[in-house]
Amino acid sequence: MRRTGILAFVAVPVALTAGAYFLMPTGSAQSPAKPPVSAAQLAREEAKERAETERAADEKMIASLPPGLAAPAKKELALQITATAEFSSLNWRLGYGSVEDNGDGCGYTAGIIGFCTGTHDLLALVERYTEKYPDNGLARYLPALRTVDGTDSHEGLDPGFPAAWKAESKKPAFRTAQDKERDRVYFNPAVRLAKLDGLGTLGQFAYYDAMVLHGPDPSPNGFYGLRERALNEAKLPSKGGSEKAYLDIFLDIRKQAMQRKKSTADTSRIDAAQREWLYDGNMELRTPLAWRMYGEPYQVS
Repeated sequence: MRRTGILAFVAVPVALTAGAYFLMPTGSAQSPAKPPVSAAQLAREEAKERAETERAADEKMIASLPPGLAAPAKKELALQITATAEFSSLNWRLGYGSVEDNGDGCGYTAGIIGFCTGTHDLLALVERYTEKYPDNGLARYLPALRTVDGTDSHEGLDPGFPAAWKAESKKPAFRTAQDKERDRVYFNPAVRLAKLDGLGTLGQFAYYDAMVLHGPDPSPNGFYGLRERALNEAKLPSKGGSEKAYLDIFLDIRKQAMQRKKSTADTSRIDAAQREWLYDGNMELRTPLAWRMYGEPYQVS
């Protein structure tokens, strides 16, 4: 957005010195000198304006596309598939009250998407929930959650936090809060970016599942880091590349990241599910859909 304050003084003489623009005073008592506006400030304003224009164009393009994974039936399918990896069940709602330390360095993992005390998303969820419901049963743990954020520590959380989480998760309001935070942090950004990258429903699910497992961060093994590595090896469909070739490489990189974190990691969420659908050409996740997770068979008709 252009600075209207500058446009209002276009009649004021302007001098260019050392790469910066300065508004010169007129000498009138009614026209005091304005603060200098640097080239860097102008550049920031222009960058912001470009970003807003590009975002508007992106949103227009996304609105013109089919809903893909955002369609209610496909979203339900996505939640079911991910639940078989996270909870060994098609019933993803079982996750609302889940809470445990998996020994993965993330502290307590809880809720439908695996919010973690060590990765900030659980803290953000409880903070947002407490803003709306100050007297909730988890609010008293906020100081401890802020202290342990970024660590695997349970300091200030034991022994009562797991029981408090389970109790709060029986309330419809907290379940709704979990749904909204899942969509805000994981589902919506994943689907939006996949559409911009030219991916169909399967690719949108691959991004969402990767966002859930690897986290929405730019670290080398976070979702954005993995995507960046895939871009170095394959051209995006939105840039004229093959969707199948790009997704194949993206899944390879995901699998490698899982195995680097734990050499014995079970990668069936890729090998016995997403990769098979890709090789079958099921780019739109058509049902009936069958897969295996940790050796167990699942099917959605």
